[in-house]
Amino acid sequence: MGLTANTRSLIDKAGLYRGGRLGKLSTRALLYVVLTASSILMIVPFVWMLSTSLKPDYQIFEFPPSWIPRELNWGNYVDAWQKARFSRYALNTAVYAVFSTLGQVTLCSMAGYSFARLRFPGQNALFVLVLATMMIPFQMLLIPLFVILKRWPLAGGNNIFGSGGTGLIDTLVGLTLPNTISAFGIFLIRQFSLTLPGELADAARMDGCSEATIFWRIMMPLMKPALTTLAIFAFQDSWNDFTWPLVITMTEKTRTLQLGLQTFQNQFFTEWGLLMAGTTITVFPLVVLFIIGQRYFVQGIALTGTKG
Repeated sequence: MGLTANTRSLIDKAGLYRGGRLGKLSTRALLYVVLTASSILMIVPFVWMLSTSLKPDYQIFEFPPSWIPRELNWGNYVDAWQKARFSRYALNTAVYAVFSTLGQVTLCSMAGYSFARLRFPGQNALFVLVLATMMIPFQMLLIPLFVILKRWPLAGGNNIFGSGGTGLIDTLVGLTLPNTISAFGIFLIRQFSLTLPGELADAARMDGCSEATIFWRIMMPLMKPALTTLAIFAFQDSWNDFTWPLVITMTEKTRTLQLGLQTFQNQFFTEWGLLMAGTTITVFPLVVLFIIGQRYFVQGIALTGTKG
């Protein structure tokens, strides 16, 4: 007995459904394979750094290379910490990162909220101007920033007109000050502030609250996810910063960990074991920070990438 047209149609649809489902499963499996391979490629340099930091010198460049040291040389970490004066560099880096983060959280939250919720003449044009600064490479700002800080009035021996001394050059204030606000932070907070319920602010205004009270006591607590994201990004950027500390610091009293790693390199020789141990010490706080706040990293990227 032959199949009817309806029966053949149902069989064809079932086949298409199975084919489509298999196609989706194949695509997902391929995606997992690509992501796994990419993750392995990303983590290889980190694992190699850890391995090298624990190897004695004679094993670092042996061939074929080995991932696991035959003997654990923990002395590399002790030597790296003492030789490069890491205690001083770590303190400077912590001061730089913490105060830069506090500055960005405070100033960017006020500026971002103002652009999102307040109305003033030239608001959109000014916000576009702020966004445009994100396209200027930081290297182009190095000389103007250096000159401004060098001619800072009444600092570093300068007179009221900013002459006669070194200003804020080679100071922790000069190191931190330019990084206390960023266009990215303003943009991030502005985008998040647009999602906050405006009815709360309207009700507070009807109760007689000032704009400052509305911001600090009502809106600021609601911004906690965005502020946490901004704090993590700001701390990471400051901790990893190399270019600006290289320009603004002159002596060991203000140098940071990233500059301290240069201690293990010179024109003719590199102490790879100490360099990798020092790099591991430098990276460790950021790894801990990422593990604690990885959810906010993802939220921050999603917030700035999908909402305009």
